[in-house]
Amino acid sequence: MEGVTIFRTTKRIVKGLGALSNVANELRQLNATRALVITDKGLVASGIVEKLEKILDGMSLSYVLFDGVEADPGYEIIYQTTRIAEENGIDVVIGIGGGSSLDIAKVTAVSVTNEGDVTGFFGIDQVKKPGLKTILIPTTAGTGSEVTPIAILSDHEEKLKKGIVSAHLFPEVAILDAELTVSMPPKVTASTGMDALIHAVEAYTSIHATTVTDTLAVKAITLIYNSLRTAYANGSNLSARADMLLGSMLAGMAFANAGVTAVHAFAYPIGAEFHIPHGVANTIMLVPVMRYNYLGNLSKFAKLAEILGEDTYGLSERNAAELAVETLEVLAEDLDVPRSLKAFGVEEKHVPELAAGAMKVTRLLANNPRILTLEDAMEIYRMAL
Repeated sequence: MEGVTIFRTTKRIVKGLGALSNVANELRQLNATRALVITDKGLVASGIVEKLEKILDGMSLSYVLFDGVEADPGYEIIYQTTRIAEENGIDVVIGIGGGSSLDIAKVTAVSVTNEGDVTGFFGIDQVKKPGLKTILIPTTAGTGSEVTPIAILSDHEEKLKKGIVSAHLFPEVAILDAELTVSMPPKVTASTGMDALIHAVEAYTSIHATTVTDTLAVKAITLIYNSLRTAYANGSNLSARADMLLGSMLAGMAFANAGVTAVHAFAYPIGAEFHIPHGVANTIMLVPVMRYNYLGNLSKFAKLAEILGEDTYGLSERNAAELAVETLEVLAEDLDVPRSLKAFGVEEKHVPELAAGAMKVTRLLANNPRILTLEDAMEIYRMAL
C-alpha cells in the first residue's frame, strides 16, 4: 500500500486539432488586457506565431512580441523579458514554442511579481509568490513544460543547466494543438520525441513513482513509442502527431510528480558544456544509465519491456530488463539520433569534470533507483563515448 501522495498539474488543458483558436476565450476568462508573447525567431519565420497574432488582433488585445528565445537559454534572458513585461504593464504571458520558450514564459511571469534576482529562484520552492497568469502553447512534443512546475535555465559560467521548481510555475492554461507540430523537421521530431519518451521512462522508474504517475507514464510510453517512428518518417500524419503531443503531456504530468532520474542529471552537463540539444543529450545517456540503473528495480525495468510491446515470456527479470534497453536503443537507431559523445567532441579527458557536474544535480539523483558514486558517474560517461 502507498502512503499519502500528492499530485499536481496545470489547472486547465485545452486539447484538439484547431485548439489554438480557443486562446481568445481563455484570455477573456483571465480578464487579460495586455499580453507578452514569448517565442523564438524560427517559430516566427514558420508562420505559426502569425496565427496567434491574428487571433489576438481579432480580439483587440494589446500585446508585445518577444522572439529572442534561443536553445538552452541562459538565465540572463529573464532580465530582458521581465523588463519588457514591467515597462508594458503586462498582465498575462503567452509562451508558444518548444520547451525553452515555455520555460522562459513561466519564469518571466514569476520574476515580475517576486523580488530578487532570478538566480535566487534556482532550487525547490524558492519562488514565494504567484506570478502573472500564463498560457502555454507547445509546438513540439517533447518537454511537457505546459504541465510541469519546472523550468530549466543554463548557467553558462558554471557550465550547468539549473532547475527552478515551484508550484507557482504551473500555467493557468495549456493549449495543445497537434496542427502546430506538423512543421517540425524530422531531426527535431526525433530528438524531442525521445526526450518525451525518456521523461515517461524515468518517471516510471523513479523511486518516487506512484500509482497515479505510473498510470500516466505507461500510457505516455505506449503512445510515444507507437507513434514516434511514424511522426518522424511522415510528419504530416496528424494521428501520429496528436498521439505524440498527448504522450508528451502525459509524460510531463508523470515526471512533474515522480521526478526524472540520472539520465537527465547526466545530460545537463554535456548539454551546457558541449551545446548538445537536450533530447539528443538524453538519448546519448539513456542506454548507459539504464544499464546501470536496472539492478535498482529489476521488476520495473523488466515490466518496461512488456510495455514496449516485447515478448518476455520465459525471460528472467534481468534479461527482460536488458531487452527493454535494447528496444529503446533500436528506436534511437531508427530515428538516427546520435548515440555517442565523441560525435560532439567529448573525450576521455572531459570525463572527470562532466561526472563532477552530474553529481551536483542532486535534485534528480535523489529520484534515481540506484545510488551513484563519482566513480560510477565517470564510468557511465565512458560508456557513452
